[in-house]
Amino acid sequence: MLEIKDIEKLAKLARIELTREEMQRLLKEVDPILDYVTQLKEIVSKIGEEKKAGELRNVVRNDENQNETGANTKNIVAGMPNSQDNYLKVEKIL
Repeated sequence: MLEIKDIEKLAKLARIELTREEMQRLLKEVDPILDYVTQLKEIVSKIGEEKKAGELRNVVRNDENQNETGANTKNIVAGMPNSQDNYLKVEKIL
């Protein structure tokens, strides 16, 4: 359970100024939130224990029509408006 000094420390870490009334209100609001988070952690840990991963398998298919590297380079370069050494040649930007 949090105390006022914990709220003061959190406010200092967050670099926010809080009045005593705001600290009291936060103290009442933070505890139920932390209790809820604790409940969620317990539920998730129970689910994690029961749930197991299925059998691993390779879902990647082999390419049916493999092209050798560079097989179409001449056709692509021929279609470029301006090329040099199999690269598209453009004007300098800078």
